[in-house]
Amino acid sequence: MKMSAAEISQILKEGELEKRSDNLLQFWKRKTCVLTTDCLNIYADTQKRTRGKELKLQSIKKVDCVERTGKFVYFTIVTTDHKEIDFRCSGEENCWNAVITMALIDYQNRKAIQDFKTRQDNESASPGQQERRMARAP
Repeated sequence: MKMSAAEISQILKEGELEKRSDNLLQFWKRKTCVLTTDCLNIYADTQKRTRGKELKLQSIKKVDCVERTGKFVYFTIVTTDHKEIDFRCSGEENCWNAVITMALIDYQNRKAIQDFKTRQDNESASPGQQERRMARAP
């Protein structure tokens, strides 16, 4: 999917989010996150933003398991390869799960439109398809 540089660099949300570690003890670690129109960047270092992980929206299947407790909202990002990444954020501020879900829907819609236009362009390029379509029309 081709997007302009302005779309790629557009920041939708920026701030702190807690991610559950993958190790045996599963501690919650505070991360600096930047959500753009095409990915979620997760940085361990809040000042330098080095050693970041990039989670592309194309690799996210869904945002799942949203649960609100007294202080936090817990949610899970499920990837296309069926990995689950657990997060939590403060319930007082605009929560990340809704913003990530809306960004994912927007990305999927843009991709569907681009795929449809590509398919239409391919069909119009081959004249045999047009004739077959006209023959089926009432």
